[in-house]
Amino acid sequence: MYKPSRRFLVLGTALLAPLLVLPGCATTGSGGDLTEGLRRLLGTSSQRALARLVTDNGYFNDPVARISLPAGLNDRSTAVLGALLRSAPVQRELTIVVNRAAGNAADRAAPLIYDSIRSLTFSDAAAIVNGGPTAATSYLERRIGDRIIGAMFPEFGDALHQFGSGSILGPVLGAATGIDIPAIQRAVTDHASQGLWRAIGREEAAIRAEPARAGDPLVEKILSERVLN
Repeated sequence: MYKPSRRFLVLGTALLAPLLVLPGCATTGSGGDLTEGLRRLLGTSSQRALARLVTDNGYFNDPVARISLPAGLNDRSTAVLGALLRSAPVQRELTIVVNRAAGNAADRAAPLIYDSIRSLTFSDAAAIVNGGPTAATSYLERRIGDRIIGAMFPEFGDALHQFGSGSILGPVLGAATGIDIPAIQRAVTDHASQGLWRAIGREEAAIRAEPARAGDPLVEKILSERVLN
């Protein structure tokens, strides 16, 4: 069973409530219906993706979002230390660490995503409704841009610098003064943000393929009828 964090549950409910409690059929005309329907589509897709990813092993267990260690991890380390970093136990633990941090980073990014959805205006809503399986997600990604990196970045710095005393990584990375931790932090943050967008896109595509899965009459209506230009 997925157990989203307390912050995720509170923010998700509070920030998406204005989208989800509206009547199934808006009264603002076809343009308003489209815009509101797309906001709800993105709200539902984001909420479902985040519900999976913010768990402790959400990223690690998700083939769409899972983070692999960046190449060149030991470029500046000694030969012995490099061998340690390439060893299976260390690689696995570090992979788990960064994927767990990614779940917390996604939790940090949730307010940005929800606020952005609420304030979205669509320059061509009809084209997005009629677009590909992840057209709305791609639009949201473009609108948020690098702000998603800024929201997620700090979590990985904390994870990479603060290992528990029982971790096999503490002594290894503690001795690895030549390892570029900020570069690793930037790389895994980028991977985590891309994984988050892929997870949201997956949820959007599933709803587009079967609009009733949205559980929202307006979303089902606009996706089932589509819009003729």
